[in-house]
Amino acid sequence: MSDIDILTGSTERHLTDLHSGQAEGAMLVHQDIVVPLTELQQNAAASGFDLRLCSGFRSFDRQLHIWNAKLSGLRPVVDDRGALINLDLLSPWQQIQAVMRWSALPGASRHHWGTDIDIYDRAAMPADYQLQLIPAEVEGQGMFAPMHDWLDEKLADQGFYRPYGTDTGGVAPERWHISYRPLAQTFAQGLTAEVLEQRLQGTELLLLDVVLDHLDEILQRYIQVD
Repeated sequence: MSDIDILTGSTERHLTDLHSGQAEGAMLVHQDIVVPLTELQQNAAASGFDLRLCSGFRSFDRQLHIWNAKLSGLRPVVDDRGALINLDLLSPWQQIQAVMRWSALPGASRHHWGTDIDIYDRAAMPADYQLQLIPAEVEGQGMFAPMHDWLDEKLADQGFYRPYGTDTGGVAPERWHISYRPLAQTFAQGLTAEVLEQRLQGTELLLLDVVLDHLDEILQRYIQVD
């Protein structure tokens, strides 16, 4: 396996199961974030929050399934207000941008690296609540907002940050998405257009030709956001 496999979500050799030995399902993350993540969780617990992961590593194949399902109409694509988008009314490049507002291009997801995770406060969530990962949960009076307000001051202490904390015209703001900066920055720099093109060639990615024509912009707007 090469580093390209790590960059593009094509291997699990850099990962460890955070839930190993527990009744919960597997939660794969990069082995080097376990210590700082555990420290962050312990500090959160001391302040009354139960910081849990709902998403860690995501493979290339899983991201490809999501991508193709959205572009083929099997999964909904929504705008910033949550309204359904009719992709038939958009050009191919506009369709791709609509999908990437909420879902990464396969091979270019930060979740491939195991450094990026989606989190929530289990202590604040009712037992019968279905987690949605939407702004209303983490902002204003949202149930997870207090933990995220606390994290505003504490994330950097363990090396974490929010790559999609503000809207820069690419990925929609995701307050629940945090990243371990020391590793993620290195991976982001290594994921070049050449690496991504090499991985995507020969796959069944929908609108592949259009993606390849816009690789540089995709990397700048949706991945290399630091």
